[in-house]
Amino acid sequence: MFSALKNSKLCGDAFWALFGQAASALALLLGTRLLTELISPAVYGQVALLNGFVALGVAVFSYPFICAGMRIVPECETAGERNALHAAVAGLTLQATALAIAVLVLGGFAYGYFTDASAVLFLLAGVLLAITVQRELGIQLAVGERKQRLASLWQTSDSVLRPALAIALVWWLGGNPEWVLLGYILASLLSNLVWMVVKRRSGVRMPTTASRCFRREVWVYALPLIPMELIFWINGLGDRYVIGYLLTAADVGLYAATYMIVNEAFNRSAMVLLRTFQPAYFQAFSARQLQKAYSILWLWIASVAALGAVSLLLLLLTKDWVAALVLAKSYHAAVDLMPAMALGCALHALGTALAQPLLARKRTKTLLKGRLCGAVTAAMTIPLLVSHYGLLGAAWANPLYFGIEALVLAILAKPWQANHRPMPGTIQTVRQEPLAADA
Repeated sequence: MFSALKNSKLCGDAFWALFGQAASALALLLGTRLLTELISPAVYGQVALLNGFVALGVAVFSYPFICAGMRIVPECETAGERNALHAAVAGLTLQATALAIAVLVLGGFAYGYFTDASAVLFLLAGVLLAITVQRELGIQLAVGERKQRLASLWQTSDSVLRPALAIALVWWLGGNPEWVLLGYILASLLSNLVWMVVKRRSGVRMPTTASRCFRREVWVYALPLIPMELIFWINGLGDRYVIGYLLTAADVGLYAATYMIVNEAFNRSAMVLLRTFQPAYFQAFSARQLQKAYSILWLWIASVAALGAVSLLLLLLTKDWVAALVLAKSYHAAVDLMPAMALGCALHALGTALAQPLLARKRTKTLLKGRLCGAVTAAMTIPLLVSHYGLLGAAWANPLYFGIEALVLAILAKPWQANHRPMPGTIQTVRQEPLAADA
């Protein structure tokens, strides 16, 4: 199996996925180090809360459709079908995102009216949401088509420009959250324009075909993912809103900056593996190459588990040095939160890999049940632990609810079974072969 992998397309995918994640992580870590020198924890906390709303909009109102496009694109036999799929995904994403922006902006103006808070921040967050969705749509569909170089360069340029322009505006105009958000907006706008032009020039222009009702197929796949992404957001970002309610904005800033550092290290490495293995796994599964798909899945799971264990050990040994390197001194009080956060991130990545058979078989409703278990656990544990133990309680809630979620997902997905059958009506060809060099 490993000799076949050496000559397969997986190696090229892995290189570009690694490049994109490593370069963007380095840019974000360096940007965070400089930004935390220029703004206080309270201002960083405001930006983190607004970025959380943007992440919620992307996750709930757009990513389910993008995820559907990534899963269905290996089944497209022609460039015309791919164009039709992209049009369906883009149309549904645009409609849902417009609704999300309207809700965010109107909610922001209402909040500002009753609390004298700046409604401009929510308006900027709405613009940032629209541009971020456009970025994610381009990057994720490129990943689904196994165009890893385009996806990695797009992501890297955005990750470099965002902190660079935010730092420049804060340096020139002052340490206000408005300038940070505006810097993010200008950076993503510039990056999106450049790579959309590149994508259109390098793409094959074919008329769309209507041999399949992609819009309905995307909607059916995405519908159970909408509440699931809301659950995902609650598990990943909901804790900072509980902290903001029970503690202070400065505590949110300390927690968010520390979590961002840990999550970057673990999530970026897990994302390299996901972008490398998921498209190949879906492609093999759609072609009924079930043994090949099974081999890819377990190589993926083993890689995630090994990477998580090694990363956790390294963080335990170097957490003080990491905090001194990437965070300003005023943020170092949260260094003891890192091990618990790291364990939670590792369990989250493992659960995502274990759940892949459910996505491959388009059993998104079953996947929703597993995510719901994690969300219920999070809803019970986060307020309880924060109220009793403060920021340390919020950190230790992470491995608790992500661990329960991973266990439930493994039971539901049964990744140890090699004879999972694809859903009817989604197969292009009928082949059964081992892991080969054309992966």
